[in-house]
Amino acid sequence: MSQFSLYRNEDPASNQTYPYFVDVQNALLSDLNTRVVIPFTAFAALGSTDAKKLCPVIQIDGGDFVLLTHQITSVPRAILKNEIASLESHRYEILAAMDMLTSGI
Repeated sequence: MSQFSLYRNEDPASNQTYPYFVDVQNALLSDLNTRVVIPFTAFAALGSTDAKKLCPVIQIDGGDFVLLTHQITSVPRAILKNEIASLESHRYEILAAMDMLTSGI
């Protein structure tokens, strides 16, 4: 599992609200049975947000999705079945959002 891999949320109870997860856990910790992820929600579902650094908007499959950094969580590694894309090109936006969450800068 690679850091910044994007996965479709396969959980029927939450995938309408959070259709995607991005794995932000470093590969050095790949032996753990959980992965730290940040969920995405559709931009239209959230409306406008003023927290652009905390919640950057990233295009996925032609749609705009908001990274919900403040809802960072861990999930069992087993639910992250098929990587659908890499968000490595958004690495610095994602890391800046995590920095904003943890240090306020």
